[in-house]
Amino acid sequence: MKSTSLFDLRGKVALVTGSTRGIGRSIAEELGRAGAKVSLSSRKKPACEEARLDLEQQGIEVIARPCNVSRKEELQALVDATRERWGAIDIVVSNAASNPYYGALASISDEAFDKTMSNNVKSALWLAGMTLEHMASRGGGSFILVGSVGGLVANTVIGAYGVSKAAAHHLVRNLAAEWGPRNVRVNAIAPGLVKTDFARALWEDEARAAERIRATPLRRLGEPRDIGGIAVFLASEAAAFITGQCIVADGGVTIL
Repeated sequence: MKSTSLFDLRGKVALVTGSTRGIGRSIAEELGRAGAKVSLSSRKKPACEEARLDLEQQGIEVIARPCNVSRKEELQALVDATRERWGAIDIVVSNAASNPYYGALASISDEAFDKTMSNNVKSALWLAGMTLEHMASRGGGSFILVGSVGGLVANTVIGAYGVSKAAAHHLVRNLAAEWGPRNVRVNAIAPGLVKTDFARALWEDEARAAERIRATPLRRLGEPRDIGGIAVFLASEAAAFITGQCIVADGGVTIL
């Protein structure tokens, strides 16, 4: 019997990159709690195993595999392992990203800029190329890219990261236009400042954190769990008529 819940993901298979901690971990957990089988990944095997065991203890069917998304062969191996285990992929979340440089944009080295663009844009395009045709052949699917409000507004500290996320947001719009006729939806989530290890340099600075909180209508920083539910929404039938969009989750910072 078909579920009447628009948010039910039972029978679906989700692949989430960078999913052993922070936002990616929250997304993987919430997709699993909604019923999806989940393929976890991050660069380090111990982190993968720890996350896998934790999700299994929650009753989630899960596999985990180390994957550095900047290495195309490792990304392909992750996709292949997921399809081999469950025969399909219905939901893809491109979350893994890097930010190797803090400082003035004009002073960034070529190496740091290339690494930022490769990890945050090219790897997402690779992943799309490895999965969108498969999802389309099954009648449709959902591809979700975790962007950032840094791709929407200027930042004098992480400008290169923002440039990469702005490019990633537009990648989403283009892929949505190309794949919409085959019922594959492509959307982005743009978190604000969320308390993760990735953003630790920003929120552990008490003065900077306090300034951000004062400038946030909800008067707090984000938590990883604030993002997981948005991914469930975008992956589910509740978002069946939504594609090419960037959902901002920043406590209201960008409305001011």
